[in-house]
Amino acid sequence: MNETSTTGKPRKFRAAKRMREIMTEYYIAAKGAAQSGKKVAWITSGGPVEPLIVMDAIPVYPENYGAMIGASHMGGDLCAQAEAMGYSSDLCSYARADIASARADGGPIGGLPRPDMLICCNNICGTVLKWYEAHARYFGVPLFIFDTPFCHTEFPDIARAYVRSQLDEYVAFLENTCGRPFDTGKSVEVGRLSLQAQRLWQAVLDTAAHRPAPMTAFDAFFFLALIVTLRGTGVVVEFYRELLEEMNERIGQGVWAVPNERYRLLWDNLPVWYRLKWLSDTFAAHDACLVADTYTTAWCGSMKYIDESDFFDSMAEAYTRIYLNIGIDEMAQTVFSMIDKYAVDGVVMHSNRSCKPYSFGQYDIMRMIQDQKGVPCMLIESHMTDERSFSESQTLTRIEAFMEMLRQKKGD
Repeated sequence: MNETSTTGKPRKFRAAKRMREIMTEYYIAAKGAAQSGKKVAWITSGGPVEPLIVMDAIPVYPENYGAMIGASHMGGDLCAQAEAMGYSSDLCSYARADIASARADGGPIGGLPRPDMLICCNNICGTVLKWYEAHARYFGVPLFIFDTPFCHTEFPDIARAYVRSQLDEYVAFLENTCGRPFDTGKSVEVGRLSLQAQRLWQAVLDTAAHRPAPMTAFDAFFFLALIVTLRGTGVVVEFYRELLEEMNERIGQGVWAVPNERYRLLWDNLPVWYRLKWLSDTFAAHDACLVADTYTTAWCGSMKYIDESDFFDSMAEAYTRIYLNIGIDEMAQTVFSMIDKYAVDGVVMHSNRSCKPYSFGQYDIMRMIQDQKGVPCMLIESHMTDERSFSESQTLTRIEAFMEMLRQKKGD
């Protein structure tokens, strides 16, 4: 990942090297879990990972792996293999690529380590339920489903009690699968580290509120992996503390993501993993910097529901009221606040055919943004991992038309 100083000379993030080291160590540990006596749990990206950390199990994320597949330009081939197995091309490309990879031991790093258990939380979508059921049948391992009711406008007491009771069931499942008792004392420390990491990650993202911005949303997509994968560990806290120091250092030294930043944009939805560099370069060529996004912010957006003195109990609300599990009006308010915080000139929406919950309400949100904030919006269509769905020429035409609209609006 590169940024450009005021001299125009590319300068790499120091933290990128450390990030790769941590992720390499993590995957080596996961691959060697059987030898170390640890359990491997495949878990959805929105699932409660902290209890797994308490139990010293290794959380592995098929969705993270789907992003790796996309960035490695292996998504189209693996998705085609899944389709040949009978899975619809309309299915999430993460699911298709992961299912094919699991059965062929293909994909980056030779596939994921075999799971000892599966943890599925439906706060991100309903697809994960069938996806993880398919894995449970294939691997013959136990599956725990953590059910979170959709929060259209609020989180009623009956929903709170329902989700909270499942935390106890989750712990009992982990105790039975791991063969050891849950350490309540350790859970307090894991919760503290999780919340601390989320605060640091938000602070890192907020450095892009500076104008010009020291980082882009594309950089945030890269640095997101640790807050997803190892949330609740000291190594994540240490890493984001160092990354925040580096971001503030860049601001002090005048190292900007886009040296001639003129237009500040907000990205909505998951990244197009196989076209990150092309998209970054294309927007930068128009002096446009994507300063924020709704995707990376989602991993710290529910902090406001956490009670620091009672992390475990407050997890019920925090894991239910995440960005993809709330109503359109509340999602729009989140976008409005980001437009104001980051002084956004335009919004780029990725209409992601892989992620229906993220994409279905975008036209309504676009209209609300334009009506209430007066900020122009554009739409890019694709799958996040299946590169067969992406039209570079069509996307370029839309970007150029959008940037011309912004130039006219600013009088440039």
